[in-house]
Amino acid sequence: MKIKIKDTARTNKNWSLYKLAKVLDLPQQTVYSWASGRTQPSYENMDRLCEALNCSVGELFEAEPVQQKLNLAVNQ
Repeated sequence: MKIKIKDTARTNKNWSLYKLAKVLDLPQQTVYSWASGRTQPSYENMDRLCEALNCSVGELFEAEPVQQKLNLAVNQ
């Protein structure tokens, strides 16, 4: 699953990842790393993200569409 931090921050608060990092009082690199999928936030930080962005955990994650998964399986 892909985390949609950048889209959710922009849609819900009109914030950049930089602004989100400042609000969460975290290093920019941490938030950028989450947004790029290199790392995942801890449960505590996931709660902080949801509170700051006024969203649910489910809204932050984007599941791959089933058809896309099927196409990938067929093409391999």
